[in-house]
Amino acid sequence: MRDALARDLLDLAGVTLSMTHDDRLPPPSIGDSAPVTKGVDPWPLWRRLASEADAAWVVAPETGGLLERLVGLCASAGATIVGPDLAAIRIAASKRATAERLATHGVAVAPVWRPDGVPPGEAGPFVSKPDDGAGCDATRLWTRAPSPVDLSDGSVIQRYVPGEAASLTVLRRDGTTFLLAANRQRIAVHDGAFQFDGLDVAAFEDPDGRLAALAREVGCALPGLDGLFGVDIVLGEAGPVVIEVNPRLTTAYAGLREALGVNPAALVAPFAAADVVTPPLASRTVEVRP
Repeated sequence: MRDALARDLLDLAGVTLSMTHDDRLPPPSIGDSAPVTKGVDPWPLWRRLASEADAAWVVAPETGGLLERLVGLCASAGATIVGPDLAAIRIAASKRATAERLATHGVAVAPVWRPDGVPPGEAGPFVSKPDDGAGCDATRLWTRAPSPVDLSDGSVIQRYVPGEAASLTVLRRDGTTFLLAANRQRIAVHDGAFQFDGLDVAAFEDPDGRLAALAREVGCALPGLDGLFGVDIVLGEAGPVVIEVNPRLTTAYAGLREALGVNPAALVAPFAAADVVTPPLASRTVEVRP
């Protein structure tokens, strides 16, 4: 994901790029990247880089408030934020707050409850996960509603929705929401634990426009979701149901340029060309594996 974004940004005229990387891993092959060393506080480095930048595109998990804190740091340093604002990040970082907001706006969403708040008589199966987790982290399947003692602090319970796991890659620009790709997610369950095994970018078409309409509904419910973001959904018998919203780039970005046939960074403000009115819907399926 990092390397794909770095390539796309450096292909834009007039853009130079500064990044950071874990010094236990190889640095990016392009752009300038400062090493982050284990045991050394990285926040002064990130603050300095943000103060030197015109724009900041933050890619980080929302877990533990990290994404929100980094975006806040960059904004306070004077950089233009490429992506969702703090209010949208704060809501989307909570599975329960996201479900409540979307339901209030009439979006089809899987309900989310506190461990002690599952309605009596609610039939399983159920899914438990951290309220502020990312990906499949600590996500488990239950045939019955787990009791609070079965779960770690900060967990929530969600109704399991049968169907095909999918995700939407969405662009919101100038108050308008566009669906860029509908992706198949390869999710397996091993001993009750969910596992992400990759995805196929642009695996699904949208002939009736239902997925594009769902993307617009999410954008209207969370208008601060600027730039590129992801929506995890299940394609069930009754139609698509939202599971959660990812207020950041997702793994699908690694295959997005090939699937779209255009540089996706060029579609995002402030880099968007004035003559690009309606972005294309990705039509070439690209496999991405972890």
